[in-house]
Amino acid sequence: MPSPVATPAATLGALQVARRRRFPVAAAVAAAGVAAHVVQGLWRPNPGISLGWWLLLIRAAYGALLGWGALARSRRALLISLHERALRAEAEQGRRIAEARMAERHTLAREMHDVLAHRLTLVATHAGALEYRPDSSPDQIARAAGVVRAGVHQALEELRQVIGLLHQEEGEREADRAYDERERTAPRPALADLPRLIAEARQAGQPVRLRDDVTATDAAALPAAAAPTAYGVAQEALTNARKHAPGQPVEVVLHGAPGTRLLIDIRNPLPAAEQDPIAPGGGLGLVGLTERVRLAGGELNHQVAGGQVRLRAWLPWPA
Repeated sequence: MPSPVATPAATLGALQVARRRRFPVAAAVAAAGVAAHVVQGLWRPNPGISLGWWLLLIRAAYGALLGWGALARSRRALLISLHERALRAEAEQGRRIAEARMAERHTLAREMHDVLAHRLTLVATHAGALEYRPDSSPDQIARAAGVVRAGVHQALEELRQVIGLLHQEEGEREADRAYDERERTAPRPALADLPRLIAEARQAGQPVRLRDDVTATDAAALPAAAAPTAYGVAQEALTNARKHAPGQPVEVVLHGAPGTRLLIDIRNPLPAAEQDPIAPGGGLGLVGLTERVRLAGGELNHQVAGGQVRLRAWLPWPA
């Protein structure tokens, strides 16, 4: 240790320990190096400098080595921390993107549930008429069969679309962008399409009475978020009535104006006797509909009272 030959090795060792180990260990190594140089200065004094100045220079050099190594160690730790933080941020971003894609697909699945349930109940109604009225005229049979064929074709097309979208891999960005573009440009059903929906239900043999005191001008001014939701409420109510109370009259009431709230009130009597539904249901239609109405800033109430099933929804309608 007191040999001058050991000075470069001791200096490099102190620097490397300061860069790679904790400060107490590096300070102990630096203290050992200073002690060795003290022994060296006492054993072989330098004739060109006094012992006091010699020890001062040695302490300053080891202090510089200790500080330099500690600075390099903290910079290295900072770089490692930033790298790990970047990796975590990238993983978190990927997780958020995956969650957003999954949420969008769940929304799509809920919307397709509403559309498919509506079409399939229409198909089931016409198929039931063909089964129970074999004495119908050929024209009536052909018309009902045409409705069944068209409804099944449309349902299969919509089902193929949703299954294709739900089975996409993460790398299929072009298909996602094309779907988003179609969603932005495709017209969504609104309150003005409600008469067409009721006409389809009446054509399927469902007695529907509409009481609408909303003018066409006011209906066109309904907010973009509320218009498809109002249509979806009516569609879900008519579908449930057709499934669980076939043949029973349905009353649809629309009331409201800008500056108030839009009320959608749909009611139908319970069937005279318990019967199996025309088409099976998963029981999630009203759950998803309630969520959609809440997201639009409204309320939805569903109850069975007085021998009637009643569905009421309130949607905001700013002036």
